[in-house]
Amino acid sequence: RFIACPQLARTVQRCLQGGASPGPQPVLLECAPGPGILTRTLLNAGVRVVALESNLAFLPNLQSLENSLDGQLKVIYGDFFRLDPLVTGTLKPPAMCSDRLFETMGVEAVPWRADVPVKIFGILPQKKERNTLWRLLFALYECSSIYRYGRVELNIFISEREYKVLTAKPGEVRAYQALSILWQVGCEIQLLHMEPWSSFVTNLKNGGLAIPKSTWLSNDHLCLVRLTPQQNLFTGGLKPTNSSTFIFMVKQCLARPKSRLTDRLNSWSLDNGGKLLRELEIPDNAEARNLYPEDYRRLFEALQNSNVFTETWIHDEVLESIRNIN
Repeated sequence: RFIACPQLARTVQRCLQGGASPGPQPVLLECAPGPGILTRTLLNAGVRVVALESNLAFLPNLQSLENSLDGQLKVIYGDFFRLDPLVTGTLKPPAMCSDRLFETMGVEAVPWRADVPVKIFGILPQKKERNTLWRLLFALYECSSIYRYGRVELNIFISEREYKVLTAKPGEVRAYQALSILWQVGCEIQLLHMEPWSSFVTNLKNGGLAIPKSTWLSNDHLCLVRLTPQQNLFTGGLKPTNSSTFIFMVKQCLARPKSRLTDRLNSWSLDNGGKLLRELEIPDNAEARNLYPEDYRRLFEALQNSNVFTETWIHDEVLESIRNIN
């Protein structure tokens, strides 16, 4: 939960006002507003806010604030990070379906290349931070859940450690992972603000700060990061229908980052792997960790033109194991 920070408030206002464009403005969805400190900052910026709160203890104050305004704030009981769970039957609140949430907000789906329809502000749950990033990633590439409505923009606090992973480049040996590649291909990533952990309610029972430990990446702040889906994400050979294959390809390559790409291609029964790399101007001896995110996209699109690719190495049971991260 957020405590207070005047500098962050100014940053949020500047981001909202600076990004304004002619025409209807996107709806702003705030996740887990708690006591409403950041909510008031968002309202003071003159935007319409939908507050999605899962803790019943905070609802009365938020609803009182809602009643004091003339339709600028709408409060909904629900948990953004429990949207569209993979369960059957009726959902028990605060879990909910994105369809119901967007209908309540009055937001309709727009084409992918249209303007951003919704901006989301929130803090990723620290205990499930990595899993949540993977869930959002699958939804992004498959245009499912919130991304069925268009290029929804995320403005989220994540740990400094995970921010460094998302923005890592080849050469940053430990930080550069499959998650780095897939988020960089899928979104424009902007660092808006870095805030010390002390500005958040993260206390342990012994009085210390509940800061996730990191021995190889600095993790002294929470980072407010803007993730805006790329307009051209699906203009080439990458499509929502084959995006799971792309995700699996990247994960397979980065599972052994020191392995040579030619060896990986040969393991997929592609006898002309070296030729394919040369056509893409990728060195024959390139290791999986050497390729930039856009190189992986080019490699995938080239592989899509191979009849061998989707028939020999992508197996339903392996893909299902990745989906289970949801």
